[in-house]
Amino acid sequence: MTEPEPAEVPVRVEGHCDPRFEGVRQAFLQNFTERGDLGAAVALCVEGEMVVDLWAGHQDAARTVLWQRDTISPVWSVGKALSALATLRQVDAGLVDIEAPVARYWPEFAQAGKQNVPVKVLMAHRAGLPAVEKLLEPGIHLTSWDTMVEALAEQEPWWEPGSNHGYHTNTIGFLLGEVVRRVSGRRIRDVITEDIATPLGVEFLVGTKPEDDARTAEWVNYRPAPGEVVPPRNPAAALDPATATGLDLMRLNVSRNPAAAPGGVTSRAWRAAEFPSTNPHSNARAVARIFGALAVGEIISPALRDRARQVESDGEDLVLKRPTRFGLGFQIAMPGIRPLGPNPRAFGHYGNGAVMGTCDPEHRLGFAYVCNQAGRSWRDPRNIALIDALYRSLGYEETSPPAD
Repeated sequence: MTEPEPAEVPVRVEGHCDPRFEGVRQAFLQNFTERGDLGAAVALCVEGEMVVDLWAGHQDAARTVLWQRDTISPVWSVGKALSALATLRQVDAGLVDIEAPVARYWPEFAQAGKQNVPVKVLMAHRAGLPAVEKLLEPGIHLTSWDTMVEALAEQEPWWEPGSNHGYHTNTIGFLLGEVVRRVSGRRIRDVITEDIATPLGVEFLVGTKPEDDARTAEWVNYRPAPGEVVPPRNPAAALDPATATGLDLMRLNVSRNPAAAPGGVTSRAWRAAEFPSTNPHSNARAVARIFGALAVGEIISPALRDRARQVESDGEDLVLKRPTRFGLGFQIAMPGIRPLGPNPRAFGHYGNGAVMGTCDPEHRLGFAYVCNQAGRSWRDPRNIALIDALYRSLGYEETSPPAD
């Protein structure tokens, strides 16, 4: 007699959801039942009130540890938005002028013809410094801040600063963080914690402690469907490093110099590092609270917030070789390509594999989704479904284009 298949355990969504946003809860549940979510959380803050705070699923690929209220997960490039906020707080304090040269605050940055590069060019991914050319020790980005900022100060720009833009995937946190350190005397991880997260009662950690490991979700890489061909994330991935030159070498070095440390993104070295553009850990509640505070005029002044969401970079990205749009450190909505809902002035940041946070001042809201099962790209069917459900709850009927 054949044993029956074990019954599938139904997904249990924990937390709370204002009845106005029941559609968000339903879309979140469907992410598990229809879109392959493993463990995730979603949150919405409106007028400073947390109206959606939901979590479900498992912290680990083996599905042995349930996602809890205090689970933290990699939020990847959402750290770029927090690095921008930490920098903009120095602008509000009168310590930094975005029109002034970076070298005013960081004299060593003036090397290799960079003496006149303004702070705003650095913040908008226009400085030509997405990669280091000289070979660096594997894992050094996780262990030596000084090595990284010295290498970036010495680096000749890969293009004329200000003339074009390209995603500074793993360098923008060091670049902005060193400006913050020079003018404030504090490390950017401490500015983010002490000046932004803690006053709002949330966690946004650029470097976690060993005691945090048990509540840290395991990151699971994207799993292609049978027969699916996934294009490489790096446009230069197929090139030979021994013969690549110019922008092709730059694109290779974005992700390969320095080489990854042993153990990858679940290692203690990765989790502990001060790598603000890429390795922060947080949860949806925190990201939504931070962007919600920004939406109602907190953290930085409303005037500076609105200056930061003006488009500084737009069009074909020299690193990614596809369209991107940036303000001062934030990704800006790209209607029809990479929207953040129906408001064309919404801004925020996507993270690796579907993670995202967005700020919509016109609707006075902050929204976030975090997960531990990677998708193919920034935009993913899961975050698209949640964004669409959010704005349908606010009375909008239009939906986002399919994932890219």
